[in-house]
Parts: sequence; structure tokens; C-alpha cells
Amino acid sequence: MNRIPTGITGLDALIEGGLPEGRSYLVSGATGTGKSIFCTQFIYQGAVMYKQPGVYVTLDERPNLLREDMLTFGWDLRKLEDDNLIEMIDGSVAKIGLPSDESFSMPTGFDLDKLLLEIMRTTRRIGAKRVVIDSLPALGINYESPNEVRKAILKVSYMLERTGVTALLVSEMEEGSNKFSKYGVEEFVVDGVFAMHYLGMGSQSNRTMHIRKLRATHHSEELHPIQITTKGMQIMGSTDIYKNV
Repeated sequence: MNRIPTGITGLDALIEGGLPEGRSYLVSGATGTGKSIFCTQFIYQGAVMYKQPGVYVTLDERPNLLREDMLTFGWDLRKLEDDNLIEMIDGSVAKIGLPSDESFSMPTGFDLDKLLLEIMRTTRRIGAKRVVIDSLPALGINYESPNEVRKAILKVSYMLERTGVTALLVSEMEEGSNKFSKYGVEEFVVDGVFAMHYLGMGSQSNRTMHIRKLRATHHSEELHPIQITTKGMQIMGSTDIYKNV
């Protein structure tokens, strides 16, 4: 089995050196848990460290704001876009019927099929090996029909697999909930789940990550603290959660 390193400091040592290639994984958490940093680091380091082009589909935040935010870590996404190592697909304004200033964007009133077609076109154009879709709830899938939600996410996962990319799909979850995603079905469709938490212990508040599942991989089952440094995200040892408490 081929594995690709995530480029997220400390994570690959917990998952046998990397993610099984060509599969889809869920990154889920409440607001402020670091989901976008996790996914952008996966795309950025994939391009810089491993020369694997990546596609970032943003359905919530506008690409120009994401680029500005990631400069905090020294990640110049625009330069990598100019070098055809990263492409960003803007779907953030199409949902409200406005045109985008981005070179690659979704037409207004887009649906899932249009999105997948654009991802496939862009992936083939730059030879992408990594894809991020941020986020699944922003697709506006009908929450009233769990079967339709499951079918839609299966379709996303299947089409990404057909293109040969390794993909991170972002979802949301409420702290304290027994669900690991917005709709409660995403975690059953994907090959792995990275659950991000914002944990309060005494007077301390800490971000943590738990690998809920990862198929075909011996992985850590412990709760790992997350540090957000000037160079990005770092996954710490499980015992570090008790320091400074």
C-alpha cells in the first residue's frame, strides 16, 4: 500500500508514516479547532515538500482571505498557484449568486455535479495528487434526507477516488455531541476520521485531535494536543495534554 505523508508535524508518526493513497478522509470539528489550518498545511506541504500538486476547494471562506491568513505561517499560496502547484476553486460566492474574481470558480447556482466536474478538470490540468473540500455542509445537502446525504458524499468520495487523489473533506460537529460530522453519516463513508476538539481543562483551553478511525492503518487511539505555531500545526504527544494543568 502506498502512503503519502501529510506534512503535518507529528501526525505521520501516528499513522504508519502517512495516509493510504487515493482515499478520502474526514476532518471534523467545531469552530476554532484548526480544520482549515490542518487542510491547508496538507496541501501546502504536499506541494513544497513532496512536489505533489493540490487543489483546494473553498465553499465557505473567500480564497483571498485564506491566502492572507496563511501568510501568518509563511505559506505563500499565491506563489504556488503561479507555479501550477496549487489551484484554488472558489465556490464561496457562487452560492449567493455572485460572480467570483478568481481564475477558477464555480458558476452561480452550482450543484454537486458541477463542482465535481470542475474538480476533475482542475485536477487533471495540474496533475493534482491532493484535494481538499472545505466544507461538506456548505454544499447545502438536504439534511432532511439522510439517505440522499449519504449518496451525495459517496458520490464525492467515489469520483475523487476515480481521479486518483488523496482527499480531505471538512465537516462540522458540535462539542460534546456523539456525532463526528454535521449530518452524522460522513464518518461512515470515508476511510478515516480526524476529530478536532477545543478542550477546557481547569483554567486551560487546548486544541486536541483524535484519530477516530483510519482503515488499513495501525494508528494512535489517544487524544493528542495540538499546537498552532508560527510554522503551522503540530500534533503533540498524548501526555503533553496534562502539562501546565
